[in-house]
Amino acid sequence: MRIGILGLGRIGAFHAGTLAGLDVVEQLVVSDPLAAAAASAAEKYGATVADSPEAVFASGIDGVVITAATDAHPGLILAAVEAGIPVFCEKPVAKTVEESLTVLRAVRDSGIEAQIGFNRRFDAGCVAAREAVLSGELGALHTVRSTTLDPAPPPAAYVAVSGGIFRDCAVHDFDVVRWVTGREVVEVYATGGNKGAEYIKEAGDVDTASALLTFDDGTIGVISNTRHNARGYDVRLEVHGMKDSIAAGLDTQLPLRSAEPGVTFPAGPPHTFFMDRFAPAYRAELTTFTEVVAGTRTSPCTVADALEASWIAEAATLSVAEHRPVRLDEVRGLAG
Repeated sequence: MRIGILGLGRIGAFHAGTLAGLDVVEQLVVSDPLAAAAASAAEKYGATVADSPEAVFASGIDGVVITAATDAHPGLILAAVEAGIPVFCEKPVAKTVEESLTVLRAVRDSGIEAQIGFNRRFDAGCVAAREAVLSGELGALHTVRSTTLDPAPPPAAYVAVSGGIFRDCAVHDFDVVRWVTGREVVEVYATGGNKGAEYIKEAGDVDTASALLTFDDGTIGVISNTRHNARGYDVRLEVHGMKDSIAAGLDTQLPLRSAEPGVTFPAGPPHTFFMDRFAPAYRAELTTFTEVVAGTRTSPCTVADALEASWIAEAATLSVAEHRPVRLDEVRGLAG
């Protein structure tokens, strides 16, 4: 099949390499506002360069991967749907939930498959945790913990347009806990602080945050995030039930030192970058998208799924601003 890629920044270039390595992908058609980025992909992977997204859509592609800037996501998703082309888009669907709702309605009405990039759904440990929940081997759940600790903050220019740590970073945690538990969040209480890069505070954001989630069955979710984890890139998930507990991310490259005498775990070099930590998950995610394109399966992470994670992020953002618990039906109501 022929796959288009719109946007060849850091993650777009990474996805180009992953897609080029899949046997089912015969040709990549790429486009980026920076000609040098598109030329680099053409040189590395034998991709065909198109001078605009419109040219990519008109090139006979079977599916398209959107890794452009966030502001461009809604328009490109809608253009793909209008062209009748299955689409994969990195999160978020849009910068605001209002735009996301517009995209949701258009995708539903079109019948075209759209997959949103929440890669933790394809991480082997998270998949095993979900299977343990579904099998009932953990018993009734009481607590789920998800952690995303970045080794260093993104640049100031990125932070200024990111929408904040809950919309940009914790949204991955919000999605994975919802997916693994199979339950919906009904209330959020969140807090945050600043002890690092001053430009994060100046942007009206926090660099360290926690959110306490209440699910519709009474399960408690605990989310932890920071932009400053000097030891490395720490992403973990714990699921605790009445019969057993399970964790994802406890590998030998876990960026955490044990203080217990004689304990050598973890013994490997710490994870330092999300692309290294999740390389197998990204490959599984894009392999799944080729199956969506082929029509052998439906999207495993829909626009509606992405919107649910966004509602949680909106509630957490409001909770920090107003120092109070926020119910999800409240933020849904605010969006009309």
